[in-house]
Amino acid sequence: MEETSTPRAQWLRGVLDMCLLALMAEAPVYGYELTVKLAEAGLEVAEGSIYPALARLRKRQLVEVERRSGDGGPARTYYRPSEAGTQTFQSWSRDWKEHATSISSIINKTTKEEA
Repeated sequence: MEETSTPRAQWLRGVLDMCLLALMAEAPVYGYELTVKLAEAGLEVAEGSIYPALARLRKRQLVEVERRSGDGGPARTYYRPSEAGTQTFQSWSRDWKEHATSISSIINKTTKEEA
């Protein structure tokens, strides 16, 4: 069976929760705003992927939610990391940095050998 998703999409699936927590740490945000912020960072994520991820984070009690009335529109749900979410993000961030450093060293070694 042929894999249809790109490696980049697979990588993003693995780190989406961490990215969402990072964006929320800046300031409370609502779902669509997260999609926009990810796109601005060069990560194209379908809105349909954001809400299941937010539900997953909420179920694990890593985020807190607040309903705010919209400016003339419907109320929005804003998300921010809970205390557990902040601690989890810090742990994931350290792990990610170590992992990325290891992968980079392998890739850089291979790239130098090809040059």
